[in-house]
Amino acid sequence: MSGHVLLVGGTHGNEVNAPWLLRRWQQTGGPPLPAETSLAVTCAIGNPAALAAGLRYLDRDLNRCFRHELLGDPDLCELEVLRARELLNHYGPGGSEPQAVVIDLHSTTAAMGSSLVLYGRRPADLALAAACQFRLGLPVYLHEGDPVESGFLISLWPCGLVLEVGPVAQGVLCPHTLRRTELGVQTLLELLQEAAAGQLRLPEQLRVHRHIANRDLPRSSDGTPRASVHPDRLRSDWLPIAAGDPLFLGPEGPIPLEEGTPGRLATLFANEAAYGEKGIALAVVEQLSLRCLSSWSEALRDVLTGSLASGTVASGTVARSDHPPA
Repeated sequence: MSGHVLLVGGTHGNEVNAPWLLRRWQQTGGPPLPAETSLAVTCAIGNPAALAAGLRYLDRDLNRCFRHELLGDPDLCELEVLRARELLNHYGPGGSEPQAVVIDLHSTTAAMGSSLVLYGRRPADLALAAACQFRLGLPVYLHEGDPVESGFLISLWPCGLVLEVGPVAQGVLCPHTLRRTELGVQTLLELLQEAAAGQLRLPEQLRVHRHIANRDLPRSSDGTPRASVHPDRLRSDWLPIAAGDPLFLGPEGPIPLEEGTPGRLATLFANEAAYGEKGIALAVVEQLSLRCLSSWSEALRDVLTGSLASGTVASGTVARSDHPPA
């Protein structure tokens, strides 16, 4: 799988911009690669059935299905679990066409602009995110330590990150979203080529917004919301918030972030449409700076040049299904 990169779009079927780009690239010979490259890039639609239906998912959120207890359960035949097995059997580290790096392309209804998402602190992931932040200035959401939200697609490949672009409504093809997604992919591929050649340049620090907690809307005893996200937060993703600042707005006025909440805080994914069913109105994050290490670049180069020992990352095939990759 040396130098192989998998681009996935449509992991959520109502996010239509990345799948549109992937299909266009498949028709025109591939995404915009560096002039001289050793990379081999493959495009795949994450959840083609949900994309055809215009829904985020049919049985279960595909981007929460990459958990061993789901993948290894022979009695579990939900569509998205089957699709997760297909993707791993075909493109995973132990698959028939293994890929070293996966870039999962998403969009959000929240006013977050373009950003990167990391799940945990694998050195190769940190290297790619730091180099991209250095090149494009993109903010980075570091999601870790959340026992409820897990099973993300990129977690089972040797290296991976999410490119998130917004705001855009679900199911709407938007030229600005297409352009920003294309720019992000082009930059990430350029950086991967530099990493493979041992020429990746990292900044001194990687600035991240580390996940602390999800917050639901305040609710009445019957479960109905008794407040909305405060207007100040709707276009303030990534911007600081302090204890006492308004977080929600109810009939009796603002509801603040709790006094005594520690850290340099911000909010993300405010009013993300897909998260309502999860009881998430926004995420509270802590702003941190991580010192970039040369070992990060070395780890990414090892992944790209095939030096990563087989089995280091959760690998191996899982129960196959009969559907071909899309």
